[in-house]
Amino acid sequence: MSARSKARKHALDILYESDIRGATPESILESRAIPEEGPDARPLRDFTKELVLGVVANKRKIDELITTYAQGWDMDRLAAVDRNILRIGIFEIIWSDDLEDGIAIDEALTLARDISTDDSSTFIHGLLGKISSIKDSVAR
Repeated sequence: MSARSKARKHALDILYESDIRGATPESILESRAIPEEGPDARPLRDFTKELVLGVVANKRKIDELITTYAQGWDMDRLAAVDRNILRIGIFEIIWSDDLEDGIAIDEALTLARDISTDDSSTFIHGLLGKISSIKDSVAR
């Protein structure tokens, strides 16, 4: 698994925990900041922080896109893990200019296959594909 894939997984863990615990993602990030020295050192990757803070900064628009294009699904019906995989994927598709949409979608699908249900990857693929196709018309 590449360093960026690990960072995405870590960002998903933080966003998921935030969702489940009702805490802010920023407070979860702060609690995970372990010094870079010693046997328990697990420094947060810059890319993990970038993803989490990017999702937080654009959450209203991201959730609006999910609600609009997840036909027949509202945010409360989506599994927390799927909701946060979608948030990361949409953030990368719309706000990460240095990443091809196909890579963002593939990374989201890998997370879904590894962590969620078989049906989730199909749903996530369809929704992210739709977002990718309309991204030029989405106001940042």
